[in-house]
Amino acid sequence: MNTKIKITALITCVLLLSIPNMLWGQETPKLNDAEIASVAVVANQIDIDYAKLAIKRSKNQEVIDFAKRMMEDHNAVIKQAVALVTKLGVTPKDNGVSQSLLKQSKESLKKLKKAKKKDFDKTYIDNEVAYHKAVIDAVNGLLIPQAKNAELKSLLEAVVPALEVHLGHAKMAQSKISK
Repeated sequence: MNTKIKITALITCVLLLSIPNMLWGQETPKLNDAEIASVAVVANQIDIDYAKLAIKRSKNQEVIDFAKRMMEDHNAVIKQAVALVTKLGVTPKDNGVSQSLLKQSKESLKKLKKAKKKDFDKTYIDNEVAYHKAVIDAVNGLLIPQAKNAELKSLLEAVVPALEVHLGHAKMAQSKISK
């Protein structure tokens, strides 16, 4: 067996052995309603922060309009979430998922701030597509299944269609900017 084949076989074995760890090695975080509320508020605030930067840096009216809509819609969700947790007497509780989102958003904001003027719109919209996909997956796969309070679960379920509309608009803008 020559060296190239041995290396390829070794890499294949390492990859095959690591797949179960990727699939089952990471435990799904367990969240209570106070932690879910925190994740919801943090996720919405992150997209508002991205939008504020886009409004400040972009000269593309479609990007600016999209960013303004993100600010309005995500602010509305935060207000609904705050009203609900106030009604329920729940205080949003910081947790690993919220901290992870904040850490990732700092990296994304850094990337957006460093983007050259001519690349900013594409960088922002690409980030919006990826962010909304991730948030939709998290709401459907993590937050809704773990929400115990029916009203909180209902609010989360009601937000998903709006997030999907945002994703659709971001994809549409992405296709125009990529041309």
